[in-house]
Amino acid sequence: MTNSANDKTVLVTGGSGFIAIHCILKLLQQGYSVRTTLRSLGRQDEVKQMLKVGGINSPDSYRDNKLSFIEANLSEDKNWNDAVKGCEYVLHVASPTPAVKFKHEDELINPAKDGVLRVLKASRDANVKRVVLTSAFGAIGVGHKNRTTPYTENDWSNLNADIHPYQKSKTIAEKTAWDFIKNESGNLELSAVNPVGVMGPIYGADYSHSHQMIKQMLDGVIKACPQITSCYVDVRDVADLHLLAMTSPKAKGERFLATSGNALSMLDVAKILKRRLGDAARRVPDQELPNWKLRAAALMNPSLKMLVTLLGQYMQASGEKAGNLLNWSPRSNEDAIVATAESLIKLGLINK
Repeated sequence: MTNSANDKTVLVTGGSGFIAIHCILKLLQQGYSVRTTLRSLGRQDEVKQMLKVGGINSPDSYRDNKLSFIEANLSEDKNWNDAVKGCEYVLHVASPTPAVKFKHEDELINPAKDGVLRVLKASRDANVKRVVLTSAFGAIGVGHKNRTTPYTENDWSNLNADIHPYQKSKTIAEKTAWDFIKNESGNLELSAVNPVGVMGPIYGADYSHSHQMIKQMLDGVIKACPQITSCYVDVRDVADLHLLAMTSPKAKGERFLATSGNALSMLDVAKILKRRLGDAARRVPDQELPNWKLRAAALMNPSLKMLVTLLGQYMQASGEKAGNLLNWSPRSNEDAIVATAESLIKLGLINK
């Protein structure tokens, strides 16, 4: 425990989420008091169990009210003022759950935009020092044609291109946050963390879209790999970057890409699993899926539509800024991918 952390409270929004759990764990380990929002307080025990899997080994770890919960929903004003009261920092990790079926893109965009404004306004009014926004690579590297150089924090996704409304919502939500800071923030500071595909150890059944891909490979649901490329990063390093962005004076007003190593195709990921996991990866595919087959499947399965927009896209991103400015040093993307698979197996989430 550090003296500087001992008397400080941090709000983490969406405490049952995959990235949020790792942020909460890091904060508790460093001596901060943590308050976290849940859409339903019925999930408190689930959060505590995930933290136990992550290394918080006994109820004594919660003594002195180091961890507390408050019910709050990004789509409602209720309780946000109470959530941020007395907090030095806010990690705004939560985001509205993306709908697979929707009639209009505003069904994704408006909740994301309105949610970030609720958190920022409440934080400003409560004299919070800094908010760290969990944004996404989807706000940086989507909708660009003929790209040949790595994406950096200077880039924004092209809202005029044919991009999926979910990625458009992430872009608009982050732009909304920066506009608020410019025009209405008072003394409130903002930093943003933009993760690529987030891998790493799972502590419960609530995990990311990237993990779903690994699970489907191990289960044998994916028979051939779509020709899609992505960068990856370990969730433990994403949590570390959130804490660095929270406290470093150099992080004020900055965005940080959270990424490690070179972009990998889904077939590259499959080869890593086969090489590192042996028999546990026996059902992982070893060939690529023709693009026309994915497009045809997406006509029947709306959940595949976002994948279609990523076919053939250049996706290399640079994590140099976080390394140079904040001395952030992530693990390899391969180790992050393997940690994902091993935790899925350990928790019994892979079909036998």
